[in-house]
Amino acid sequence: MRSILLIFCGGLIAVGLVLAGRATAPARIASPAMTLAPDKAALGKSIRDYLLANPEVLVEAMQELERKQDSQRDSVAQKAIQEKQSELLRDPDSPVAGNPDGDVTIVEFSDYQCPYCKRAHAAVQSVVAADGKVKVVYKDLPILGEPSRIAAVAALAARSQGKHIALHNALMEYAGKIDRDKIMEIAASVGLDMAKLQQDMDDPKVKQIIERNMALGSALGVRGTPAFVVGNQFVPGAVDADALKQLIADARKRS
Repeated sequence: MRSILLIFCGGLIAVGLVLAGRATAPARIASPAMTLAPDKAALGKSIRDYLLANPEVLVEAMQELERKQDSQRDSVAQKAIQEKQSELLRDPDSPVAGNPDGDVTIVEFSDYQCPYCKRAHAAVQSVVAADGKVKVVYKDLPILGEPSRIAAVAALAARSQGKHIALHNALMEYAGKIDRDKIMEIAASVGLDMAKLQQDMDDPKVKQIIERNMALGSALGVRGTPAFVVGNQFVPGAVDADALKQLIADARKRS
């Protein structure tokens, strides 16, 4: 919502400036002695009246602003994808699912408290189950508070017991609010040795993995979760199964 408000305000300012130029443009070149300061109240009323009569102008300005922002974001992401192939695809500390030798890789940035991540999780699961040639690389990006961080640390620590996927799926499929106690309860429910899990969660390496994920997300221009890289395409936001299938097909065509 904050992004939409900023775009709205940016679009309003841009339109206001254009209209201000039109409203104050003289019919002929005035001498310095004839130039008067504009009446701001009258100008503001003129802009307001024009926008009320022609709301499509503001919509067009907002759409153009969004288009420019999307273009800039995509340019940053494409540059980072090319430069950071190793971190994206071959980090040995990033958990992997699906076919490790798949011909298309989905890199998923997610947060265990993000409802959109949970929706996207179901899509990823169904697509990977139906397509035996897809590899998934998980990048925990805990941006929604302390419970998100604890859940990410627990999931990464569960790797040492071979339980990352089990805990990842259980956390993503849990619909309620999570805190440390609930995370530990879910971890126990998938068969983790809790004493060992706690010991592994205290390993400084786990924190370092998350910090690297944060840096990688920043380089790509990730502004929220979920976010994906499918092949060489950056995809911000949740995707459904059909969209994901199309992204995979597009990646195969480009390979």
